[in-house]
Amino acid sequence: MATIADNLQVVRTRINEARTHAAGAPGVTLLAVSKGHGIERIREALAAGQKAFGENYVQDALPKIEALPGLEWHLIGPLQSNKTRAAAEHFDWVQTLDREKVARRLSDQRPAGRPPLNVLIQVNVSGEATKAGVGAHEVQGLAAAVARLPRLRLRGLMAIPAPGGHMEFHRVRALYDALRAEFDFDTLSMGMSDDMEAAIAAGSTMVRIGTAIFGARQTEKSAA
Repeated sequence: MATIADNLQVVRTRINEARTHAAGAPGVTLLAVSKGHGIERIREALAAGQKAFGENYVQDALPKIEALPGLEWHLIGPLQSNKTRAAAEHFDWVQTLDREKVARRLSDQRPAGRPPLNVLIQVNVSGEATKAGVGAHEVQGLAAAVARLPRLRLRGLMAIPAPGGHMEFHRVRALYDALRAEFDFDTLSMGMSDDMEAAIAAGSTMVRIGTAIFGARQTEKSAA
């Protein structure tokens, strides 16, 4: 039976091969999506050299963050206004920013002793009403507002296209390129276990991989 270390090696190989096939592809950061998995499984990934982890729910992540200090923690699920303080105090990144109100709360609540909170704006490039994120036409205005906040560092964009929606990767990349110089973007978070190659081909700089590393989740709350 394959171990988490084996799975990580397979994923890293897939990333390297995808970059090789995509001429001029940027460096790609691997974010291990640990939602639904316990601390011991995260420790296995850590022992195999993985340092950056993604969680969907603030309340589920806090015990893991407390038990495993020194890792890099990304919030990759929707953030409710009443959870901003905990997110600002404990996470290193919030990838799902889609409202100026939430951005202001995160900036106000980020502890002064910590570096600015890294944030990505989540883009709903398909315009689906049931999907989180802002429309493509709203991104520039939100980015301008976020960039002015003192305790946040706006790093770029994040997207979750519909299954098989590989052309959406290219639309998000085009938006990223259009805004990159203005806002000094350096991170484009796209791609999961089933579509990381397509995302990397479109220019993703960070892929969010859960199932291909950890297998089926031990606790099921939502798909991601």
